[in-house]
Amino acid sequence: MFEKLNFRDEKDKILRKISVDAKLPLSEDYKKLIDKMIKHLKYSQIEKYEKKYNLRPGMGLAFPQMGINERIIVIVHEYEDGKFNNYVLVNPKIVSNSSEMICAEAGEGCLSVNRDVEGHVPRYARVTVEGYDIYGNKVKIRAREELSIAFQHEIDHLDGILFYDRINPKKKFYTEDEMRQI
Repeated sequence: MFEKLNFRDEKDKILRKISVDAKLPLSEDYKKLIDKMIKHLKYSQIEKYEKKYNLRPGMGLAFPQMGINERIIVIVHEYEDGKFNNYVLVNPKIVSNSSEMICAEAGEGCLSVNRDVEGHVPRYARVTVEGYDIYGNKVKIRAREELSIAFQHEIDHLDGILFYDRINPKKKFYTEDEMRQI
């Protein structure tokens, strides 16, 4: 059975708060919510379910978007057509990053922002993220390109930052010579 999730809108003050560390091990309720988040994100990326359940495509969610001010993120990455990797990180931190900056060619979107926002969001091309899995085991993930953007976007949510905060108001778009676009 599929349960469509509702996300906090950008006007909700919780999205501007800095989240507190989550306590480990996670509660059964949190684990169930994470399972629902994974299923929602996966279905939103599969066309037949996206249409059937009227979903906006999304790759990641952070607990503040669910109204919970704790440092937990979920990313569902389609690495090959119809094949997904699920990433759940508790108390994630970016511990290293590349000097190379990239941006999503079409710009970024967010399941909590129900409007189009034009502009490129500069992000690191590669990041290493450390945190914990749902059982409290330490995890280290090296992410590149699109996955790197997703981790940075979701970790921003934990710090009260929305993607459009990172768009330069004086230079909304970059040329390929200025920043590599993916």
